[in-house]
Amino acid sequence: MPDISVNRADETTSTLTIYHANVDTAGIYKCVAKSGDKEAQATVQVKIFQKITFASAPSPQEFNEGDDADIVCNVVSSPPPTIIWKHKGSKIQVAKDVRYKIMDNGHLQIRGIKKIDEGMYNCEARVMARGEIDFKMIKVVVNVLPTIRARLSEVNATADIGSSALLACDADGFPEPTVTWAHNNIVLETGDKYSLNEDGSELVIKDVKKVDEGDYTCIAKNKAGEKAEEVSLNVFVQPKITYLNNQTVSEFDEQVTLTCEALGDPTPTISWSFENRVFTEGEQASWTRPDKYESLDRNIVVRSHARVSSLTLKNIVFTYAGQYLCTASNSIGQDNQHMYLEVRYAPKIQGQVTVYTWEGNAANISCEVEAHPGASVVWFRDGLQLPSANTTNMKIYNTQTVSYLEITPDSQNDFGSYNCTATNAMGTDSKEFLLIQAEVPSSPEIQQVEPFSSTAVVAFEEPDSMGGVPIIKYKVEWRLPGQDWTGSEHDANDEMTTITIVGLKPETTYEVKMSAINGKGEGESSPASTFKTEPVREPSAPILEVKVQDRGNTLKVNWIKQDDGGSPIKHYLVRYKAKHVSDWKPEIRLPRNSEYVTLNGLDWNTEYEVHVVAENQQGKSEPAIISFRTATDPTTIPGLGTGAIVGILIVVFFLLLLGVDVTCYFLNKCGLLMCIAVNFCGKAGPGAKSKDIEEGKAAFTKDESKEPIVEVRTEEEHTPNQGGGGPTEPNETTPLTEPEPAAADTTSTVVNLLPCTATNSVAESFSTAQSSPASESTTLTTSASSPTKAAPANSSPKNSPAAQSSSLNANTQPDVGPLVDLSDTPKVPNPNPLASEPVSPPSTNADGPQSQRDPVKAPDSTQNKDSQVDAVGESLNDSLLTESSLFLSLSGSLSHSCVCPHSGKTVKDDNTKGQTEVKNATDEVKTVPNEAPQTNGNESKA
Repeated sequence: MPDISVNRADETTSTLTIYHANVDTAGIYKCVAKSGDKEAQATVQVKIFQKITFASAPSPQEFNEGDDADIVCNVVSSPPPTIIWKHKGSKIQVAKDVRYKIMDNGHLQIRGIKKIDEGMYNCEARVMARGEIDFKMIKVVVNVLPTIRARLSEVNATADIGSSALLACDADGFPEPTVTWAHNNIVLETGDKYSLNEDGSELVIKDVKKVDEGDYTCIAKNKAGEKAEEVSLNVFVQPKITYLNNQTVSEFDEQVTLTCEALGDPTPTISWSFENRVFTEGEQASWTRPDKYESLDRNIVVRSHARVSSLTLKNIVFTYAGQYLCTASNSIGQDNQHMYLEVRYAPKIQGQVTVYTWEGNAANISCEVEAHPGASVVWFRDGLQLPSANTTNMKIYNTQTVSYLEITPDSQNDFGSYNCTATNAMGTDSKEFLLIQAEVPSSPEIQQVEPFSSTAVVAFEEPDSMGGVPIIKYKVEWRLPGQDWTGSEHDANDEMTTITIVGLKPETTYEVKMSAINGKGEGESSPASTFKTEPVREPSAPILEVKVQDRGNTLKVNWIKQDDGGSPIKHYLVRYKAKHVSDWKPEIRLPRNSEYVTLNGLDWNTEYEVHVVAENQQGKSEPAIISFRTATDPTTIPGLGTGAIVGILIVVFFLLLLGVDVTCYFLNKCGLLMCIAVNFCGKAGPGAKSKDIEEGKAAFTKDESKEPIVEVRTEEEHTPNQGGGGPTEPNETTPLTEPEPAAADTTSTVVNLLPCTATNSVAESFSTAQSSPASESTTLTTSASSPTKAAPANSSPKNSPAAQSSSLNANTQPDVGPLVDLSDTPKVPNPNPLASEPVSPPSTNADGPQSQRDPVKAPDSTQNKDSQVDAVGESLNDSLLTESSLFLSLSGSLSHSCVCPHSGKTVKDDNTKGQTEVKNATDEVKTVPNEAPQTNGNESKA
């Protein structure tokens, strides 16, 4: 044995070594020693104890829900171990749960295992004799048989319209089941006909046909098994007429049957119609036999069975010919088809038998022929076919259905009987027509004469005999007894029963008679009737009619003049009013030959009443009255009257004005709100925000109660390193020059106010040193920085418009721009009543009239930088002044003004011809300096 080795260490010792001992190695081993013929032996019993070994404990172990699960855990040890099972950390106690059982072989049995039993199980083996313990974790998986449910057990679809049908089922189970579909035991896969989604739960059947109808099986399968569910697809088919043919029959045949077949699901209902008649009359038969409809005259019978319907026509007549409509309909649609029934029949002649005319007047005899197929027509007179060789006064005109015989009678012989004969393959028909000599009509009968002052209305009845041809005119004649007749002719119409005679004399007796005229001539006159006209009186009321014009609130009222009462009508008087008011519109007077009046500008959708009166020398007629309603205004908003619309328009207008004013207030600092804010509230508007002093730009300082002090500077400075041309921007380290001495003769500078700032405009002149060089635009800055030293006068910047527009003397220094207060300066009474007068230049003497008119004198040059200008008052209080002295002289008149931006207003000095333009451009004011003569030779620029 390879695992047993025997070694002899010496003559008296032998060793048996067992390698890889196991339970099979255990037993009794005998040691035998021999010496000669003697031997000795001894036995050794070997016991092998096996440690705990898990021979079979697979993980995971899977079971189907509901099965009796046998969880395998085979343990080998010597001595045999004790097996303990644990689940979720707790020992399984068989005594407390009958579903658990520990088998003799150590397996754990769970009867009717459930999904909740799934998890990790601990198979623990113990050998208490040795104190040995070992365990094995076994994962138990419980598979759940799939469950499947169809979303719809029946799905409806329509065939042959290119539509698709969706069949769906939802499956559950563990593990997640796979879903497949089968139809007629064939598994369906995605392709041209079928489409499946990712998990197979939805099946789309494309372009559904009738053959797709049936049961579809939804199969869900996993490890636990499979389940199936049936989904029925019902395919409906729109009706389709498959058979309907035209037919031809002959008149007087016994019957003809028209057949219409149609397919569809549900089975379509078939009906018949001809022109506007539907053949469903009569009594329906019982349900035990096919439907049967029979017309009341028993000549038309409809029978329907399954998908076939027949229409039987008995005793055929030619009127049965035409198009028949077969309609197949079911719950999802219908189909219509026409068929034509051709009925062949012999000619049938129709038309007016008697025709009247007179010699020399052509007449047409009409022979109307109905026949199928078409018939040929021949005319005869006394057995001879027309026209004959000796007849030149007859002509024949044929159309498809009518033949005309035109005859112009030359003599009495042309009157009489004419024969029309029509022939086709089915037969012949003929008819006699009579051409009769027409006569003049008999006399009309005068029923009544209604006389008026200058007219008379004759009521009559038409003649008893028309003479065979229509009456075309009536002739009325009247006269004074014993004198000649005077007459007039009136065109006849069917409704004429009266004729009016005009031009009669009042209180006069007349005779009147009437006659009728047709194509043959004038008939006899009626017996004369006598009547006497009325005396002179007021006119009869005219007859009115209203015509609506293109615009619905303009109407034209026409009238027809009636009897004038024996005196010429002088004029017509028209007045009108709306019915819901009591006041009439002003009366309209129209000339006597007027026939209408046009009423314009009427209220919409209003009922009006119009009175028209005719007036002659005897007085006014009774008013002719007519009422009418104007149309509804097409632009009116429903439910709003005129007043409401006007009110809305006014409100919208004021809102627009307010919006524009608010926009001007916030964007351009102008408008009515700006003026109110400055004058009454002391506000400078939302645009006047405080800013720190920046490089040569306008900066405003403002506290809660004061407006900024603005300094207008225009000066020039020569910078050598710029070639004597470019402007130099000042900075915080630019040195300031000493102020020039105050001079009473300094030229007055007129300064426009900032845009739309309501102030007392003051024409002021300031003389002080300036630090900012002249640039393209004069900047408005607060006087928080001290002016710098002025450049020489002859160094004019090249690009400065101010330098280009002003010429300076060589010995002069540029003046400093005036310091202007834009706040509400206290008003000072102006002795000059003409406040709008141009501003006068200041006096050359400080004690002159200029100083007397100004309420505030310029401060002395030694005045401290903290001194205040008393005349300016509260507007200059707490404002920052420059460290240099300010020399102020005020001139001009005070006037309250509000100047809007972009107005370009310029204030001119008549003597100095100076002008200043103020433009609003991002808080910058551009000024154009002009030359102004001064007594000291200096020039002031603003």
